[in-house]
Amino acid sequence: MTEQAGKADAKRWIDLRKRALSAAVLLPAALACIWFGAESFTAMVALAVAVLAWEWVHLCGRRTRVFPGLSVPLVVFAAGALAVMEQVRLGLVVLLAGFAATWIGVALRGRRSGVTQPARRLALGVLYIGLAGLALIELRHDSEAGRGNVLFLFVVVWASDIGAYMAGRAFGGPKLAPAISPNKTWSGALGGLAAALVFGGACALAFTPGAAPAAIAAVALLLSCASQAGDLLESAIKRHFNVKDTSSLIPGHGGLLDRLDGVLAAAPVAALLTYMLGQGRPLWGWGW
Repeated sequence: MTEQAGKADAKRWIDLRKRALSAAVLLPAALACIWFGAESFTAMVALAVAVLAWEWVHLCGRRTRVFPGLSVPLVVFAAGALAVMEQVRLGLVVLLAGFAATWIGVALRGRRSGVTQPARRLALGVLYIGLAGLALIELRHDSEAGRGNVLFLFVVVWASDIGAYMAGRAFGGPKLAPAISPNKTWSGALGGLAAALVFGGACALAFTPGAAPAAIAAVALLLSCASQAGDLLESAIKRHFNVKDTSSLIPGHGGLLDRLDGVLAAAPVAALLTYMLGQGRPLWGWGW
């Protein structure tokens, strides 16, 4: 019985080593790009968007080298270029127009060929990837608060992900959403929220020692919830496409869509908060 319990416990943590090795390679590079300025961060976002678009188009059974698959990276990059030029609103218009054009174009092409095409699948990738890309560019291009806000966002998302993984594997318990992701538990969700509070709070206080703890906690919890919702959404997407991972790009993590699911959901929420607060204000700067 003890031997069986030991085997079960070892199996529970079987992917921890791969996750740790991948994180050891990816995290320093990401942190360096965030820290050293908007230009390096924008280059990292552009590279990530290219990979994300490639993964999404391939999930849809298309290729990024030809239309209609090519429309996803083209629209997202066009919108991102406008965001870099401080034309975020125009970039949003381009995203929405590209989403509609991709959906309609694929549907019409399928009708002419007599083959039913999953038009909405391909088109949704424009919004799913594009909104997050615009949000990240806009967040980091704030010359006063950009570095702190983006670091806070990533710390909260990473802490939420790691805390959920560790607590879920350690404590188990009732399932969070068994129909979508059988491995996720309520203990994991609570562990993710707790980790986001601790590490997000430490990050915020490092930038603004006099910040209100209640404001920091509220924003950390909001972004953590968004991150975990993004994780569930990605699980639902993979279930829809009947795949285990979006690709095999990152050992222990699958594809970049698997790794950035929390960021894709939390970044637009963070960008909306900064829009409401105004430029130059930290995400946790409510009431200042």
